[in-house]
Amino acid sequence: MSLQDITARITKAETAAGRLTGSVKLIAVSKVQPDERVQAVLEQGHRCFGENRVQEAAGKWPGFMEQFADIDLHLIGPLQTNKARQAMELVSSIHSVDRPKLAKTLARLAQEIGTCPDLFIQVNTGEEDQKAGILPADADVFIAECRGLELPVQGLMCIPPVDEEPALHFALLAKIAERNGLQGLSMGMSGDFEQAIALGATHVRVGSAIFGERVRPQE
Repeated sequence: MSLQDITARITKAETAAGRLTGSVKLIAVSKVQPDERVQAVLEQGHRCFGENRVQEAAGKWPGFMEQFADIDLHLIGPLQTNKARQAMELVSSIHSVDRPKLAKTLARLAQEIGTCPDLFIQVNTGEEDQKAGILPADADVFIAECRGLELPVQGLMCIPPVDEEPALHFALLAKIAERNGLQGLSMGMSGDFEQAIALGATHVRVGSAIFGERVRPQE
């Protein structure tokens, strides 16, 4: 696979779903990828990337941002409150707002800094104990709480359980978003993004299909 292959598949899925070409944003997930692979994708003109950890993003992206204009960096992994300021000063979107304490921290920092990244609320659609995210039954209340804090909530995000049909989870996320008047749906990864697009995804997160298998640093 390559960036061109994934882009072509996204366009085909948009057309099949009766959606405008270019309506889905491709987040190239660059976590644990060597700099030379990221550089190669940047040189092909792609500008939207996703990182899981603030620390890794902070070590990797300031240099690239000096070299390439208009980088659109998304934090897609869990965010600790003590890393919130660093995240807000580095990324343009945070996809993992998942608890009231974090929402309140982001709201306080937004007042201090004067700006706030676009925010997506992570919903634990599979109700998995080991996974972050607000439970579906609590989502409406939490969305209202975030709006009450004047946070720029753009949409919802989910990561379906690996052993369940992802379309069921995408449909659930879309339903929660629709009844709360939210447009953004961050859902779909390398193996299922076409299904996600058919069910309304506005952001898909694709890593290994673009960059190749992840290279973990030597311990």
